[in-house]
Amino acid sequence: MSTAIIEKAAKRAGINVRQTASVIELLESGNTVPFIARYRKEATGSLDEVQIKTIEEAFHYEKSLEQRKEEVIRLIEEQGKLTDDLRNEIDRATVLQRVEDLYRPYKQKRRTRAMVAIEKGLEPLADALLEFSADTPEKLAASYINEEKEIPTVEDALAGARDIIAERIADDAALRDKVRKLAWSDGHMTSAMKKDANDERGVYSIYYEYEEPLKKIVPHRVLALNRGEKEEVLRVSVSFPTERIVGELEKARIKKSHSPAAPQVKLAIEDAFKRLIAPSVEREIRTSLTEKAEAQAIHVFSENLKSLLLQPPLKGRIVLGVDPAFRTGCKLAVVNETGKVLEISVIYPHPPKPKKEDSKRTILELIKKYGVSIIAIGNGTASRETEHFIVECIKEAATPVSYVIVNEAGASVYSASAQAREEFPDLQVEQRSAVSIARRLQDPLSELVKIDPESIGVGQYQHDVARKKLSESLSFVVETAVNRVGVNVNTASPSLLQYVAGLSKSVADNIVKKREEEGGFTKRSQLKKVPRLGAKTYEQAIGFLRIPEAADRFDSTGIHPESYELAKLILEEAGISKDKLGQKEAVEALSSLSFSSLAEKLQVGEVTLKDVVETLQRPNRDPREDYPQPLLKADVLDIDDLHEGLEMQGTVRNVVDFGAFVDIGVSEDGLVHISKLRKGFVKHPLDVVASGDIVTVWIEAVDKAKGRISLTMLPPAGK
Repeated sequence: MSTAIIEKAAKRAGINVRQTASVIELLESGNTVPFIARYRKEATGSLDEVQIKTIEEAFHYEKSLEQRKEEVIRLIEEQGKLTDDLRNEIDRATVLQRVEDLYRPYKQKRRTRAMVAIEKGLEPLADALLEFSADTPEKLAASYINEEKEIPTVEDALAGARDIIAERIADDAALRDKVRKLAWSDGHMTSAMKKDANDERGVYSIYYEYEEPLKKIVPHRVLALNRGEKEEVLRVSVSFPTERIVGELEKARIKKSHSPAAPQVKLAIEDAFKRLIAPSVEREIRTSLTEKAEAQAIHVFSENLKSLLLQPPLKGRIVLGVDPAFRTGCKLAVVNETGKVLEISVIYPHPPKPKKEDSKRTILELIKKYGVSIIAIGNGTASRETEHFIVECIKEAATPVSYVIVNEAGASVYSASAQAREEFPDLQVEQRSAVSIARRLQDPLSELVKIDPESIGVGQYQHDVARKKLSESLSFVVETAVNRVGVNVNTASPSLLQYVAGLSKSVADNIVKKREEEGGFTKRSQLKKVPRLGAKTYEQAIGFLRIPEAADRFDSTGIHPESYELAKLILEEAGISKDKLGQKEAVEALSSLSFSSLAEKLQVGEVTLKDVVETLQRPNRDPREDYPQPLLKADVLDIDDLHEGLEMQGTVRNVVDFGAFVDIGVSEDGLVHISKLRKGFVKHPLDVVASGDIVTVWIEAVDKAKGRISLTMLPPAGK
């Protein structure tokens, strides 16, 4: 492993060399990101999953960069054109773009106008013009007239020479870099409506006559422009500061402005910029903007997904799940505390053929029969109408009942999947969806992992970004969430197990098959007998697999088996037994330990020691407990009930670049603009809020006609 590459990767990742080297060594040895983050803190200096992933990506980029440099040097060397200066320039390049710029003059091209001119023997004329000879261009060109070579006139000869000069200028890495920098600093993105474009709803109306500096354009506008262009509504282009760029090129290449040759070189420079450089740099700029915009969109989607996955479970509650609909009726599913389906039903409280009283009777009977304490309502079609109906039912219920609006994005995808058919072969698609909605409230993580992350609609422009990058990023988010929480190996679905560090889909299936054949696992070591679960896989996965019913209490915790002996010694030092774990006396005894002296005595790192002690203090800790509980409601508001200045609590449903959408319990989610999230500058809404947060907001404005609600999180004067 090259030290130079490690140092460059560290610089790119913004993490010190020692930590970067440790992470790369661990990754190269076949360790997974979650395992390194959780069980190799001593080696990495307690880097988290995101930092480790950043190092991994930086390392891969630097390796690819070095490989490309070697390839480019070889290709130029084969042409006999590699100089020491060129080799050094390539070696010094820190980005792929620079390497490609340096390779450009030597790259095999399609037949160009310059190549044709060179074949006609006009290269010496181009050289003479660039030397700014005292002779007139016409005099220099006269000797190149040749009918056989298709150079019938002086102008034809000069045109060919200009083509050669133009290509040389376009291939000059330093000049291209100068153009690129000027374009970024002074260029604009522009768009106009295409002739005969079809945009009936005026989705892209703000972009019909649009211009904005490249250095100011924000990511979501880039993606909106790209989409408008793809749908053939907009014509999008980059507007260059042409006069300034051409002036800079002339300053760089015209050494004698009073020479008779200068006008010819000027024409070549203008042609080089317009025909060769500008189109290429425009593609580069748009590609760069798109990549940054996609990265931002993926980041926003990932952060929203993480918040959704880590929403706290609502444990110990019998839930009635409702999948709202009009014509086909609202599907109902009652599930017990563990998610087992108790009853399936359907009601028709809405037009076109409402049976409201019958529907109400069904709801009240289910509440009474099963002791339902909470109702989960999907937020799809007919959600608000169903919410009003459910509130009417709650008011007539004999026992206290609350309800929650559940984000059902992706529920229909799961309901129609092979996995759902296998899980509920006797249920219809909509009935499975009602079960999924109920279970999402009980344990969001366990239910959401059954769905392709891309189908969970908490993103912004997710359909406009590179699918591969999006998929990889979202999978990483799910994997991180699953491993942070840990998995009960005796109840987890294959969908959940496959995200555990080191486990593949086939191994996850084998674990489920093994427990079905032989009963639940009673100790972690039994997993070594699962087919295809080898020693390395066991090492990576076992710390994240929990067995709550195990005889050995350690098997139910996040302590890795490699640290069991250390955990025993710690308990001995604290004077407590395993059966006291989690109890007040154990927590107090462990809190009184001196980490520095005990680490020295046990010959273990303080970070590892502290980590094991914290797990012993809270052996069954679920990190989701630190997140806000769902906002339970028993009544509903109408948009007519809202007025300016009204204080409310709401749940953040989605975070986007320009703000956050908050569910305040009316027909439409309200928008808190980025400028209204808190006092002072906010770089991005994610710095303030996350999906699932419970926030206090004030009504700022209500547009009933358009169904738009403007909210603010800035307290009014006097609050």
